[in-house]
Amino acid sequence: MSLRVRIRDGAGPPYRQLHEQIAASIDRGTLLPGDRLPPVRTLAAQLALAPNTVARAYRSLEDDAVLVGRGRAGTFVAERAGPRTDGDVRLHEAADRFFRRAEQLGFDRDAALAALRRS
Repeated sequence: MSLRVRIRDGAGPPYRQLHEQIAASIDRGTLLPGDRLPPVRTLAAQLALAPNTVARAYRSLEDDAVLVGRGRAGTFVAERAGPRTDGDVRLHEAADRFFRRAEQLGFDRDAALAALRRS
């Protein structure tokens, strides 16, 4: 899991910046379904933010069904994203992420499609 976040002064509330950057990482496929995010206190320390700021961002992403909090186990990228109006674009992006992940695992496009058809 690779979470790269940069909070900038004057770019809006820090929790909102964090919310948007995590959501963008998920949309790009940098964060994948099931990926665990850093604990609130760890990410807060890394970003020099108050833990409540990070917790607020995580809660807002949970409210949007983007993240799932599992208590002491941690916070994870949701297995399924909430419904979107731009379905065709979203499906294309999901397919692209699938093929990129398959390639990372050492499979070519044909092998990935074959596995998808078997599932």
